[in-house]
Amino acid sequence: NKVDSSLTVAQVLKTYYTPQGGKLSLARVWQGTLTDGMSLNGVRAGGLYHMLGQQHQSTHEVSAGDIVAIGRLEGIKTSDILVSNGGKSKVELPKAEALAPVYALAIAPEKRKDEVKLSGALTKLLEEDPSLAWEQHGDTNEIILWGQGDIHLKVALDRLKRKYNLPMTTHLPQVAYKETIRKTATSHGRYKHQSGGHGQFGDVYLDIKPLDRGEGFDFSETIVGGVVPRQYIPGVETGVREYLTHGPLGFPVVDVAVTLTNGSYHSVDSSEQAFKQAARLAMTDGMPKCQPVLLEPVMVIEVCAPTEFTSKVLQLVTGRRGQILGYEALADWSGWDCVSGYLPQAEMHDFIVELRSLTLGIGFFNWKYDHLQEVPGKLAKTVLATVGNG
Repeated sequence: NKVDSSLTVAQVLKTYYTPQGGKLSLARVWQGTLTDGMSLNGVRAGGLYHMLGQQHQSTHEVSAGDIVAIGRLEGIKTSDILVSNGGKSKVELPKAEALAPVYALAIAPEKRKDEVKLSGALTKLLEEDPSLAWEQHGDTNEIILWGQGDIHLKVALDRLKRKYNLPMTTHLPQVAYKETIRKTATSHGRYKHQSGGHGQFGDVYLDIKPLDRGEGFDFSETIVGGVVPRQYIPGVETGVREYLTHGPLGFPVVDVAVTLTNGSYHSVDSSEQAFKQAARLAMTDGMPKCQPVLLEPVMVIEVCAPTEFTSKVLQLVTGRRGQILGYEALADWSGWDCVSGYLPQAEMHDFIVELRSLTLGIGFFNWKYDHLQEVPGKLAKTVLATVGNG
């Protein structure tokens, strides 16, 4: 697209954090003259430097075609396009897209006191290398570092230790197992507690039944005649929801419907808290009768490799409890196939390592979460013996 020739245009190719100078954005000047102190996308350039190995040679001005390190461009990241009119002109330049991460480790600082520094250090690490990613997993609460393979993460962890004085421990990420039920049950929970003064009393009957996969949780009530007063029903739902965070197998429960059908109360001793406790007791009584089953997350994957390796790729996927959905020629890649299928998360950890080994280092894949599926009986027993309630 046509750009006003009076503007300076540059693009950030790489981001560095140096112990002395802080943030440096390595950029190529595409048009115009870039001077020290110039405002780019509304941020003032805090120094221009030619990089000669580890040495930084200060300069005042560079021209189109030059590659220069720009100091202190806060809020600017790799691939950003810098324009001297505050970024108001839309300039399109080719961008190198970061590869989606395919290999993960759970990480934790060796020293507990370093936890507060970790988030900031990881943010800087990712600015320097956009092909890394990190998350705090909502279900397992682990900090997961993602990258392109085992060696890539090894290098990243070494940089955390060297540059930020953050030695880390690592382990395989936990699989975010869930559980659900197969059968319907009716349960009863009565909470009665006396400890001087007013007591605590709540009494509930619950119907528990399975829902179709992916429907989540549903709470309802069919109370008639005020046997459980309206103001206590939210307490019943809270008690049920709290129980479902840790079901009979030891994992969060999904795809369950619970109906409050009956109960009783005491005009003095009943409270929302007492009914919450009664609901938890009813769930503790009823859920084991509903034939709980273990669920595991399953990813949909696309595995791409030269055609001569397609049969090996198919074996790799099926050998890890995967399900093949099909394969076809990879568009615009002559002699390559793309295999699509489902793969359990538990089988994904070193998938990329084995795939590269089978394909002379050039096979690649991408993935995204798709659904939960029941873990086969024998394997479920093994999982429960190691990470569940046993």
